Order: sequence, then structure tokens, then C-alpha cells
Amino acid sequence: MDKFSIPIKYGVAIAAGLIAYFLILSLFGAHVNPIYSLFNGVIMAYGMYEAIKHYRLHKGNKFKYQKGFMACLLTGFNATIIFTIFFALYATEFNPGFLDDLITVWITDYNTSIGIVLFVVAIMGFATSLVLTLAYMQLFKKSWNTKEANKHTI
Repeated sequence: MDKFSIPIKYGVAIAAGLIAYFLILSLFGAHVNPIYSLFNGVIMAYGMYEAIKHYRLHKGNKFKYQKGFMACLLTGFNATIIFTIFFALYATEFNPGFLDDLITVWITDYNTSIGIVLFVVAIMGFATSLVLTLAYMQLFKKSWNTKEANKHTI
């Protein structure tokens, strides 16, 4: 199994979940309310947890913290990049009036453009990926609280 197959597979699956959730919200007109983006974190959390769990099972005793960290982080980054591309296409091509509806106050007061909105979407995804990776690696790393480790302490 290639070392990038898990991050790509799970990254695409997470992005598909995020896109599906966004499109479901758009059916009800709720996609312009940023509070609903909080559930994106739940989707990311579940997908990244499954990715690192699968990676740990695949590696078994050869699981290393650094490799697991990178696999989990790349999973989140892949999902973020794919979703950001979708969001850019949606906001510019599929629904050009979306940006006006999303930031009605900001667009007139702060001259907000699609570029800054995409930047914020990407940064939110990358930050979520980093925080979740750090949290999950605490669950999946090897414990030093073993009889063997106690022999090497003072």
C-alpha cells in the first residue's frame, strides 16, 4: 500500500462529505449562515479519526508517531484543498450571488472579495486539520507507561 493512499482516499471521502453537507444546506437556503459550518468540524473529525485508525491498523507494530502525524495531517489538508476548490467554483460559477448573500454587511463595509473568503475557508480547514491531528496522535501514540519504559527512568 502506497504511503499516500490513505490520506488521499480519506481526504476525498471527507471532502465529499463536506460538499454533500454544503449542498444539502443550500437546498434549504441555510448555506449562507456561517453557524452551520460548525458541523464541518464534526465531519472532519470523524473522517480524520477513521484515517488515522486505518493507518495504525495497517502499520501495526511498525507504527511511528511522525508517519501517523503526516498521514493524518495530509488527510485533512487534502480534504481542505478539495473543498476549497469546490467552494471557489460554487461561489464564482454555480451561484455568483452567493458571496453577496454570505457577507452582506462585510462586503460593503470592508470591500471583501472572493479571494479573502477562500483564504479564510482554507485557513479554517488547515487549522482544524492541525488541531485534530495533534489531538488524535495523543490517542494513537505508543504509551511510555510500561514496565520496560520504567526500567529506563531515574
